[in-house]
Amino acid sequence: MVAPAREVLLLTQVLPWPPDSGPKIKTWYLLRELAKRHRITLASFVRDEDSEDSVDRLRRVCAAVHTVPMRRGGLSDLTALGRSLLRGSPWMIERDRRVEMRRLVSRLASQTRFDVVHADQLNMAQYAPEGAANRCLDAHNALWRLVRRWAGITSPSPRRWMLEREWRCLRRYEGSVCSSFDRVLAVSEEDRRALVDAGGDAARIRVLPIVVDTADFPQRRQRAAGNRLLHLGTMYWPPNVDAVVWFARHVLPAVRAEVPDTELVVVGARPPRAIRALDGRGGVRVIGYQADVEPWLASSAAMVVPLRAAAGMRVKILTALASGLPVVATSIGAEGIDLVPGRDALISDEPEELARRVVELLRDPGRREELARNGRRRVEALYDVRAVAERIDSLYSF
Repeated sequence: MVAPAREVLLLTQVLPWPPDSGPKIKTWYLLRELAKRHRITLASFVRDEDSEDSVDRLRRVCAAVHTVPMRRGGLSDLTALGRSLLRGSPWMIERDRRVEMRRLVSRLASQTRFDVVHADQLNMAQYAPEGAANRCLDAHNALWRLVRRWAGITSPSPRRWMLEREWRCLRRYEGSVCSSFDRVLAVSEEDRRALVDAGGDAARIRVLPIVVDTADFPQRRQRAAGNRLLHLGTMYWPPNVDAVVWFARHVLPAVRAEVPDTELVVVGARPPRAIRALDGRGGVRVIGYQADVEPWLASSAAMVVPLRAAAGMRVKILTALASGLPVVATSIGAEGIDLVPGRDALISDEPEELARRVVELLRDPGRREELARNGRRRVEALYDVRAVAERIDSLYSF
């Protein structure tokens, strides 16, 4: 059953254009599809790097776009920590609490009778008016589970204590939110179970995977030569930092012992000191932010996704496979995506085995071609916008 056209207020934590990071890619493709049927009013936080051109681009698909500046810093983060400790609430939620956004949403709700309020990511749930007729939470991941895993790979320290506290606070908060919203979207069955485990109402949670438009990613043939490995992701996100450092220390040396000219290229915004320190050592190149990642996808032999803490789905895997780039990942890195190991991607959690998988790809262009072909087909079948069009069309059938 296709829902009638609705008046929708979409609340986003990041401006979904340009689609140059996982969360933005996810939100952009869903927004683009929803806007074909519904009238979308977008209220989004913006950062200093967001341009007016980006806002104008979103106005082409939205009925209206409204923005609120989001600035973070040491003092504001410390203040948020104080509120978190006093209230027993998650620091990640307190960090994004802004009275300006609350006022904007209140003003918009007084001017327009919205049929649906759609909060994109858990951070934005606090801004969805409790009296709204139909409230939908788009959970990009089960955040409490991600932070628990993050704590699990952190050495004993005050930081680990804070992460242990944070995941417990998030679990309570996430469960409460998932029981109070009329509909909750989980990107995978694993996340759905985690949200129910946190206390969410199972009847209200449905799975809608992250989708891409494979037409935007023309498949290329794998090059017969070239030993470049690509890691793509925002480098200020600690699980990505951990993944790159772990791979550079425990996997890459074994690969280079077999294929000496192997190079790991790290592409992503704001690499911290731990990542910058790797640049130029042991075959690692740190590039930083690139508005256009296509040249890096085109010149790489494989994408590596060696995450040890994650939840949800990795958009970078979908874009790599859609582009015809083989993927080598840990099981947590590939989690949430229905891939057949060995056929659609190479998956292992042991450093030695992961290194052998990489060497296998670098030495065998035919194997790279096979994986590229199979991965592309998998994305077309399960994660293309056309494959889940019916579920998107019925999203607001409350």
